[in-house]
Amino acid sequence: MRMRAFFTVTISLAVLSTVSAESLPVYFGTYTRGDNSSKGIYRSMLDLETGKLSDPVLAAEAKNPSFLEIHPNGKFLYAVSESGGPGSVSAYAIDKDTGDLRFLNQRPSGGAGPCHVSIDHVGRNLLVANYGGGNASVIPIKSNGRLGKPTGFAQHAGSSVNPKRQKGPHAHSINVSPDNRFAFVADLGIDKIMIYRLDIEKGAIVANSPPFAKVKPGAGPRHFAFHPNGKYAYVINELDCTVTAFAYESSSGHLTEIQTITTLPKSFDGSNACAEIRVHPSGKFLYGSNRGHDSIVVYQVDLAKETLTFIEHETADIKTPRNFNIDPTGKFCLVANQGKDSVVVFRIDQENGALEPTGHKISIARPVCIRYSGPSRNVSE
Repeated sequence: MRMRAFFTVTISLAVLSTVSAESLPVYFGTYTRGDNSSKGIYRSMLDLETGKLSDPVLAAEAKNPSFLEIHPNGKFLYAVSESGGPGSVSAYAIDKDTGDLRFLNQRPSGGAGPCHVSIDHVGRNLLVANYGGGNASVIPIKSNGRLGKPTGFAQHAGSSVNPKRQKGPHAHSINVSPDNRFAFVADLGIDKIMIYRLDIEKGAIVANSPPFAKVKPGAGPRHFAFHPNGKYAYVINELDCTVTAFAYESSSGHLTEIQTITTLPKSFDGSNACAEIRVHPSGKFLYGSNRGHDSIVVYQVDLAKETLTFIEHETADIKTPRNFNIDPTGKFCLVANQGKDSVVVFRIDQENGALEPTGHKISIARPVCIRYSGPSRNVSE
């Protein structure tokens, strides 16, 4: 399977002054609504030797900056403002010396309840999934990091079998293919992963052929991730608590289901909802989060058999893990405990992928998203 190259990415020798070989800046999106002390977006430093996080510092005040994304050049950060009405996305410049954020501008997200953002791999466009609106939009990124007027939009339609959660479409995440040619929107409300052809020059998305991949009725696809080799993709299904693995055909954007596997132990009979999914940088392991069982499930990825095999459930100090993220070196996994107002750090066993508690954690009210900021990248076509 040959990947078409539309761009090249080169690593700059110059790095942000806040980054060293031993530490990495981390940003946290939060919910500010309710009776908690969160004020917006927070920052910390992760020690890449010990896994210790520095005390969190408020990087920018913002209203419900739940999901974040950092520009490939490392200079800008973008955050949705999640609310019940029309949503918005804000752009910030990252101070290279302090890590603080300077507000640049704000644009409409294109729908109600924006819940996820991503950026194409050359940093020209921001893509937004609007849960409440059941749609996706594309917003161009200017050279100074500011957001332009939205240029792309796709409205979903339909429903599925769960009367409480699937009366209409609910776009829950949007991800760009490794070659920048397609955008994939996991829609919880219609049990489909919508597939769009992405035009990075025009900032447009148009329906692909095939236009979607289906999952089991009532599954509720939420978040989506590609394998590092670009040949496979995975979606975590929030409602029926499963992970579905797909073979990915890069020339057509086609997803073919390989396997669907539970995220829960057979003995569990409580209420649960899945949230985040991540592939280890090595490609050997896959991780998903359970809210209710309060765990991170770990699978081994067998590329020869194209299957996932359960390894473990890690539960230590985990409560409502809305989000988690693996650092770029693959050494540590940070888990955002929305139900415990904390972020806990696990060391990853490089042999079997298991999570090992480090004893390190920080207090952040209602954390929702974790993003790492590293060396700046020069991107060019």
